Amino acid sequence: MIIVDTALRKRQSANNPIRVGMIGAGFMGRGIALQICNFVPGMDLVAISNRTPEKARKVYGEAGVKSIESVSSRSALEHNIKSGKYSITDDPMLLCEADGIDAIIEVTGAIEFTAHLVLRAFEHGKHVILMNAEVDGTIGPILKKYADRAGVVLTSADGDQPGVEMNLYRFVKSIGVKPVLCGNIKGLHDPYRNPTTQEGFAKKWGQNPSMVTSFADGTKISFEQAIVANGTGMRVGKRGMYGPTVESGLPLHDVVHDLYPLEKLMEGPGIVDYVVGAQPGPGVFVLGTHDHPIQQHYLNLYKLGEGPLYLFYTPYHLCHFEVPMTVARAVLFNDAALTPLDAPMVEVVATAKIDLSANSKLDGLGHYMTYGLCENYDISQKQNLLPIGVAEGCILKHDIKKDTVLTYDDVILPEGRLCDRLRNEQTAMFPVI
Repeated sequence: MIIVDTALRKRQSANNPIRVGMIGAGFMGRGIALQICNFVPGMDLVAISNRTPEKARKVYGEAGVKSIESVSSRSALEHNIKSGKYSITDDPMLLCEADGIDAIIEVTGAIEFTAHLVLRAFEHGKHVILMNAEVDGTIGPILKKYADRAGVVLTSADGDQPGVEMNLYRFVKSIGVKPVLCGNIKGLHDPYRNPTTQEGFAKKWGQNPSMVTSFADGTKISFEQAIVANGTGMRVGKRGMYGPTVESGLPLHDVVHDLYPLEKLMEGPGIVDYVVGAQPGPGVFVLGTHDHPIQQHYLNLYKLGEGPLYLFYTPYHLCHFEVPMTVARAVLFNDAALTPLDAPMVEVVATAKIDLSANSKLDGLGHYMTYGLCENYDISQKQNLLPIGVAEGCILKHDIKKDTVLTYDDVILPEGRLCDRLRNEQTAMFPVI
């Protein structure tokens, strides 16, 4: 943060701001625009694309931006960027292609749509910041290969819990402690929630009911922890993670040592997991170990206990407030907040939320028919499990019982999807032996 804010002030002094395009003008996009346009020196949100351009105009208006023009061509967008005008459009590819934009912030939550955008942005030398764990958890490793070939950064965002976890993980490693668990703190987990049950909460906070459902039914946290696993080399201790529930409000440091099997933490690369009900929610935590007796003594002196597990936590995640820092890290330092290391470590697999009937077409994430569970990549591949990120639109070949994990053999995939082509590339690139 100290390096980033100083570098941004230098860009502001040189009248050379980082120029950003944002795709999506929903709840989170609204906050990002407000933050960049008012509180981040050395950065300029030059264009917003949304299916409904007037929503993009409203987002700019709430951020205090007055000079807004609708554009429908790359040349018009590039002219506005040079002229210091702000642009809105319903064509996201214009942002991916236009000269003068350094980075794209993707805030849609879609998978097939986003896959096209990301590849186009890479083709035109743009860094991509994803507020989209779903696409990252489905095809992130292969997209990272495309980013490397293009010489750009693909990264999840600071402020979202996975990014906060990764920052904490890097800190813990930097002081010589070995991370053995990256954890997420949640207030609710019920895999059978749906948009009807979550409608009131969504309305209260101005959010999409299906997005809120994906938080409640465990799909979102599965994607979040999957991308942390893919960024650290960790795995899950079991399908679905342990996900213990504790009495609401219990301090994490009072219970964390009893929540997870110690042998799973101490062997191999460590695990990702979560806990429901503990404080400080909705923060994140890392459990680590240290072998040196003198350093163990110091850690005890500094109130982290006698071990063997030492708890580090961040008590908050501030979502849109921190996203501009990710943009700056990518553009100025070629540094990703969170990106796949190499091969996938954990997948999110589709699981029946209700009894499903043959010939049914599967609905989307956070809807009525499926929820996501984490599974280790090698097991998922060997059992031919269906990633929930590609499940939408699939036709069931036969009846599926509630809580059954689906396989590719259970479904007929839609034809011609880029996400399926990229999945095939990813599987071929990272075979399980």
